[in-house]
Amino acid sequence: MKTASSASTWAPLFLLVLMLVPARADLEYQRQWCIADEQTPDEVLQMALDWACGKGGANCSMIQENQSCYLPNTIRDHASCAFNSYYQNFKNKGGSCYFNAAAMITESDPNILEEA
Repeated sequence: MKTASSASTWAPLFLLVLMLVPARADLEYQRQWCIADEQTPDEVLQMALDWACGKGGANCSMIQENQSCYLPNTIRDHASCAFNSYYQNFKNKGGSCYFNAAAMITESDPNILEEA
């Protein structure tokens, strides 16, 4: 009988732990950004950028002149903005950060400049 009461004592605690673990995993998942891989040639990035802004459905208005992601005006930076837009919008619907091996996941916010 002691075994049964011990199990009933620990069951609510075990369920609480199970509920907290996925919440932490979801939080970690939200702290990820999809950026252009630095080793990918500009031609490949441009093809992936064209797909992301076209068929991919990324919000690419921010890489237009005078918008938040326009500067620096490079293919790599524009691709990172578009890739991340796509990833944030579609990661919970099966979208990935692959872009034919032109992108990668980072847990460092690309919007925060590193101090030299």
